[in-house]
This record gives sequence, C-alpha cells and structure tokens, in this order.
Amino acid sequence: MKTSFGLVLVCLALTLVLSPAFLRAENPAPSRTISVPPLPFKHATLANGLQVYTVEDHQSPTVAVQVWYHVGSKDDPDGRSGFAHLFEHMMFKGNDHLTPDAFDDLTENIGGENNAYTADDVTVYHEVVPSNYLDPILWAEAERMSALALNEQNFAAERDVVKEEYRQRILANPYGEFFLDIDRKSFAVHPYKRPGIGSIAELDASKLPEVRAFHSTFYRPDNATLIVVGDFKQEELDAWIKKYFGAVSKPQEKIPRVTVKEPPRKEDKLETSYSPKVPLPAIAVTYLAPSVRSKDAPALSLVEEILAGGASSRLYQAMVYEQQIAQAVSCSADLHEDLGLLVFRVILASGKPVESAKKSLTDQIENVLKKGVTDLELAKAKNRLLTSKLLERETTNGKANALGEAAVIYGDAARVNTDLAMTQAVTAAQIREVLNKYVTGKKKVVIEYLPESMKSASKEKSEKKS
Repeated sequence: MKTSFGLVLVCLALTLVLSPAFLRAENPAPSRTISVPPLPFKHATLANGLQVYTVEDHQSPTVAVQVWYHVGSKDDPDGRSGFAHLFEHMMFKGNDHLTPDAFDDLTENIGGENNAYTADDVTVYHEVVPSNYLDPILWAEAERMSALALNEQNFAAERDVVKEEYRQRILANPYGEFFLDIDRKSFAVHPYKRPGIGSIAELDASKLPEVRAFHSTFYRPDNATLIVVGDFKQEELDAWIKKYFGAVSKPQEKIPRVTVKEPPRKEDKLETSYSPKVPLPAIAVTYLAPSVRSKDAPALSLVEEILAGGASSRLYQAMVYEQQIAQAVSCSADLHEDLGLLVFRVILASGKPVESAKKSLTDQIENVLKKGVTDLELAKAKNRLLTSKLLERETTNGKANALGEAAVIYGDAARVNTDLAMTQAVTAAQIREVLNKYVTGKKKVVIEYLPESMKSASKEKSEKKS
C-alpha cells in the first residue's frame, strides 16, 4: 500500500503535538519547517476572459471541477440581501439542454458529488467525479454559465427553499440573530454588513426580472475562474474547455464592483438586544481587521488558533475551565477581500454576570497584548493549521479549493504554493505586534444578546437610578 507524502507530514505534525516531551517543555525548540511539494498548476485565459487553472494529478482516478464566480453576498442589490445566495439555488434549475436533475445524474448517480456555496466575495460550484465523466461535467458547467431556466415557477420554488433555510438556520437557532448581528452591527457602511442568507422580507420583495439581470451581470466568463484538478490528459482537457467554455459569449457591459470603503471607527459602541429564545446571555466584541490579502493575515490566523483553537487554548482554559464564567468562547479572524473583523464571542455560563464575562475577556486579551504568547502556544497553533491544510491537499477537491482560493480570493494563484511557508515563518513577536496593531487604541463594538427576562431587570435598575 502506498502512503502519500501529505499523510506522512500530517502524522509527523500530530506526533509532535501529542508528544509528552513537547507538552511538558517550557521552552520548546522551534518547529522544524515542513517543505511541501508545490502544486504544478497551469494557467490559461480564454478569449472571452475565462481564467483557467489546471493541475494534472493521477493519484486517484477522479477529477475535481470548480467554477468560482467573483460575486458574493456583498454584491447583492440594495434592498435584496440574500440575492447571491438565492441565485446559487437557481443555478441548479437547468435550461433548454439541462434538466433540473442533470448535475445529480452526472455526479451522484456514478459515485461522485456536487454542491455549491455562497460567501461574501464569491459563489463556488464544485463537483468530484470519476475521471471518465469529466467531459460531460465541463459541458454542463458551461451550459449553466451561458443560459438558465429563469421562469416564475423555478424562481418561486427556490425562493421558498431559501426562506425555509433562513427559518431553520436563523429563526430556529437560539443564537441565529446574534450571529447575524455581529456583521450587521460591526460594519457601518460596507455591504459586508448585510446577511448573506438574506431576509424573508427582502426575498419576498424580489422579482424575476431582477434575477435575470443578476445572471447577465455577474454570471459571465470574464467574471469566472475554472479550476480542474485530477486524472486527465492536459491536451484532451484543453480541447474540451475551448469547445464548451470558449463558446460562451462575454457581455459588453462592465462588471460592477463594490467601491464603498468602511470608515475608521470614531468611538466605542454598545449594541444590546433581547430575545425570548435565548437560554444564556451572549456577547461579542469586534475590531476592524485588514483584507485577507494583507501581510498580517497569516499572523491573525494564528491568533485565532492560539486564543480559541480547541480546549487547550487560552480563552477556553481561562474562561471555561478555570473561571467557569463561560459555556463557550471563540475568536475568529474573519477576513474578506475588502476588509475583515477580529471577533471575540462568549456564551456565558448559567448565572454569571455579563460584566464579569466582559472583564474576563478583556483581561485575557490585555495579557496577550502586553506579554505576548509562548513558543509552545505558537508551535501548537502552527501544527493545528498545517495539519488541516495538509489534510485538505490529500484530495483532488481540496487541492482545487486551495488553488481557487489563492487565484480568486487572494488574487494570486502562486499563493497556493507559498501560504504554508508564510504561516510557518510567523514569530511570537509578530503575533503580539499584529494583535496590538488592530486592538490597542482601536475602537470596538460590543454586542450583547440577552434573554428577554433581563430586559425588565435592566429597566427596573435604570428607574431606580433616576
């Protein structure tokens, strides 16, 4: 049995993390730099503007196909939040040559898979199939790029599906509105503040002509990137891509881009809301963060791991295990193409005061700002990130996703072969420096999401003061 190079590296990383000597060491030696073979991608641009990235890889008789459209929830029309997400669903409704079940027939019925997702900056459609089914998958993706069955029946059906998804993920979740509030109340003007899942009212207000306009505006070859990774012959693949995608015409109109700039925060802000379905109080503290393309992004991803990456992380150990003031705590460097947020979230333990939880969180952050992090914490965080990245690159779809993210989100396909080295090069001093850069002296937004019962208590307290 062959053992893949990536799997060997993952095992070595896990052995290092779990080693008793490593766990006991007060000043562990720096982690040895892991060298990963580069993805030997090829790049081409069709006459209609389609960007094509391919990696010929014969490790398994499968192939991954991804189409990244440079349109996400930030591009939703005004008053139509959730439009990009709605359109993701519409892309599976077929056209004159594709039945609504075409992608399932071409993937799941022969042991493959297909799906899609909408993010803030992109919408991605992806399939994995046995390599002898690559030809029809490429044809189908080109078909739905060029034309869709955009009629009232399909539109109404998929709009209802998205509305039900909103009910399940947001309305039925005790903290669904809380998570939406983090973006809605942290950004002042940037469209990242609009919920990608949308709202029922705005979905109900949408019209079919708007859907057709959205397709013609954004679903076009010069706004798309095709990624193909796996078991194929390059010459044969190139001929299929030219045959199917080369025939898709490019509209003459310019692609509209978001140009809104989020202003610096001028003051701290407290946002408090109450809900009858909240079992325990929750708080979030946010700071504005840079673009995912920033040189500070690798360090911020490690900050996320050090502070809240698992049960041994700083925030979990202090607030959940030792102080028992929180039931759950997390930190995320939520970075996007234009800018991002550094977010700290806490769901309190039963009976614990909100102000005490805020103070505890502030104390933990201040401790890192002043004293930095240990080499042990940094090494463990790097191993966690590297392990996940190496596991991703064990599959054709994972390699395609890494390449697509580099080419579209980072705007530099070569990043797929440098991002691991950039992460490994981060020092403990840089962690402290970067965290101070975005927290110390910066204005924060504090979001409180509290049980309805606390509203009357707060009102009585205010009345007694007056």
